[in-house]
Parts: sequence; C-alpha cells; structure tokens
Amino acid sequence: LPALNARALELAMLAGHAMSCELPETAKFDRKNYFYPDLPKGYQISQFDLPVCGKGFLDVHAEDDKAPRKDIRIGITRAHLEEDAAKNQHAPDGTSTLVDYNRGGTPLLEIVTEPDFRHPAEAKAFLQELRALMRTIGVSDADMEKGQMRCDANISLMPLDEDGTFAQDHFNPKVEVKNLNSFKAVERALYYEIDRQTDLYETNTPPVQSTRGWDEHRGVTTEQRTKEGSADYRYFPEPDLPPVDLKEVREAMKSKLPELPQAKRIRFRDEYGFSEGDAAFLIANDGWADYAEHVMSELAGWLGAMEKGKSGGEAMEEQQKKLAKLVGGWLTSKLAGILMTEMERTIKEVNVTAENFAEFIKILHQGEINSSNAQKLLKLMIEKGADPSHLMEEHNLGQNMDESELKEIVQRLIDENPKQVEQFKSGNEKILMWFVGGAMKATEGRANPEKVKALAAELMK
Repeated sequence: LPALNARALELAMLAGHAMSCELPETAKFDRKNYFYPDLPKGYQISQFDLPVCGKGFLDVHAEDDKAPRKDIRIGITRAHLEEDAAKNQHAPDGTSTLVDYNRGGTPLLEIVTEPDFRHPAEAKAFLQELRALMRTIGVSDADMEKGQMRCDANISLMPLDEDGTFAQDHFNPKVEVKNLNSFKAVERALYYEIDRQTDLYETNTPPVQSTRGWDEHRGVTTEQRTKEGSADYRYFPEPDLPPVDLKEVREAMKSKLPELPQAKRIRFRDEYGFSEGDAAFLIANDGWADYAEHVMSELAGWLGAMEKGKSGGEAMEEQQKKLAKLVGGWLTSKLAGILMTEMERTIKEVNVTAENFAEFIKILHQGEINSSNAQKLLKLMIEKGADPSHLMEEHNLGQNMDESELKEIVQRLIDENPKQVEQFKSGNEKILMWFVGGAMKATEGRANPEKVKALAAELMK
C-alpha cells in the first residue's frame, strides 16, 4: 500500500508558508484516473479538493526591459502533493517511445498560479523568483535542466480596449505547453504561442483547448492531445491513504522559515550597499549569498579596525560602499564568470575561502594591484587555494615598484616622446593616460597608475 512521505509533507508546508498560502487543518488525497504509458497502474495519487496549500501569492520584480510591469504580485491558486509520473522519451523519427520509470512514485509539489501574467518576461521573472525561494528555504535545488523544477505554461489571448483594459470578462480557450526545461524555453514558447494564436484569431479559426509540446530545436509547439477537463479524470478519494491532520506540522514548519529572497535582497542593498543587480544575482544562485555575507563580515572587521580612532562615520560609510561595489563586481562578474563559464563549478566547490577573497578585495581597495594583474591573481587563488598576499608576492603581481625606478621609466617615456609632451603642455591632460599605458607595459602591470600620472605631470611641468 502507498504511504505518505513525511518529509515531503513538511517541505510542502514550508513552501506554503513562504508563498503566504492559506494552510488548512486537514488535507486528503485523491486518485486521478487516466491511461498513459507514464502511469502503468492507470491512475495517479494526487489531491483534488483538499490540497496541502490553498491561496497565496508571490511578489516578483521583473528586471527585463521588455516586461510591461516591474513589480507584480502573482497569485497562487493552490499547491498540492502528488506522485511523479515516469519520463517519456520520444524517438526523433516518431516511431517509438522509451519510458523511464526511475522517478515514478516520488513526491512532487505542483504549484498552480492565477492568470496574472501579462507578458512572457513576467512568467520568466516569476520562475526565477520561485527558484530562488525554493533554494533559500531548502525545499529543492530547483534546477530546471536536471528536472528538479518543471513548468507547464498555460496561455490564452484576450482582446484589449483602447485604454489597455480587457475587452471581455471571460477567458478564451487556453493552450497548455509542456516539455519546457529552461527559463529561456518558457519565454520562447510563450512568444511563439502569442504569434500562433494571434494568426488563428486573425484568420477566424480560434484555438481550441489543447496540450502542445515545445520543440526546442525547431522553436515551435506541436499538438499532443485535446485537453481534458477535471471531470475526464474521474477524481475520487484515495482509499489507501487516510486524510492528514496538518495542524502540528503546519506550526512546526512556520518556525523554520528562514529569511526570504525578497527581504534578503533589500537587506543586501541597505546593509551592505550592493547594487540591485548584484544582490539579485547573489541571492538567485545557490551558495553565493552566504559566501558574500562572510566576505562582507571579514571586510567589516578590517574596516572597523582601520577606522578606529578616526572621526566621522560618513567616511566609513563611504568606504563600505566602495568595498561593496568591489565585492559585488568581482564576485558576480569575475569569479562567477570563471567558475560558471570556464570551469562549470559552483561557489561551494571553489577552494577560495571567504577570508582570502576578503583579503583580495582589501588589496584591490588599497591600490596594491591593478585590475589586469588582479584577474591573474584571482585565477591563481582558484588554482592553488593560497592567500592572495603570498601569491601576489611570489608572482610579482603587486604595484610595489620602487619610486626611483618608476621615476626613471616615466622620464624615459617623456624623453622618447616629445610629441606627447607637447600635447600635455598645450593643455591636453588626457594624454597622461598614454604615459600610464606606456609605464604599465614597461613594468608588466606593476606600476601604480595614479603614481604614474602624478609623476608624469610633475616631470613635464
């Protein structure tokens, strides 16, 4: 006989709290009857009228410029537990179908949303927010490419009045699109369906309610079957599973709810000074937010010690903003680029400790290394796992040249380039950057650009 997975119920309750859902005192399970190869027993254990989670919502910020609304609230209709079905793998030539039953019978939480989306970019933003939420609360890694998070998109078109409001009070037939295994696929499939359904309405052959599959290679949806209604599934109470009392688990999981992504983004912006984009990236990608917090904690201790005895909190606040900008940029652009693109590794797998990365940021902040050599240093840190100060010294990457040696190099550049000297004396101060470039080349990046500029200006007076 089937048995309810207790941990699945706990995680469903946790997800319900995170989505501000109404959580009932009792839930029950039902049989959903249909014949398809992915369910050899002919029915699925699901929930019909008493799901584990009722109405709720998720607030979403859409970064995409194409999104007509930036801050939107997407209603949650319900979330219910059910057993997963097998995975069908259709042969490209359509002659056969392989059925993988390995995931069959495992717990699945299906979240149903209200028809609150107005644009494909909003749907994509919602899925990104949902992924961040599920990762934050520990319900799932929610990786669409691995099948840990799946999406079926329902779409129907409605005419608009001139003022942009809906011209009718009822929905037209909807089309459900399946086989969507990435955020990009969801967005592309919705754009395609908008165009396809628009063409159907314009030729007076409106779409009928149906299920279609997304063909990633061709960039089109293909018809699978005419969509059934709930009556076609002949739901009835699951005789092998009794109703479940949720009161105890509901209260227990409420106390385990961590800081949610939206609140964390605001805190990262207000407390640390991260930009909206950097905060969004750090929180959306598993492990990066914790790593960033450890880095900022290390830097706060260093900054506090450095500023001790100095007057004026404003100066310290300004320094913290500069540090946050450095941390955000080097984490989300440089380190993430190396790990995700070049090495295909996660932040949890890298052997650069938060302490060493904080020291790396301090070196940058104090002007001991230029940006080009800093990138070389970061790669050495990833490769060797050593602290940046020793690596910088060992590989001679720092901007620690003797001033007399630097002065000699700048003087040689001045002597050998009278044309550039004349431009400076004619009032073109931008030419100083030419001397900086020459000095950086001559010293293989070890010269301090600001010192070069000051020396060049002084020697050309």
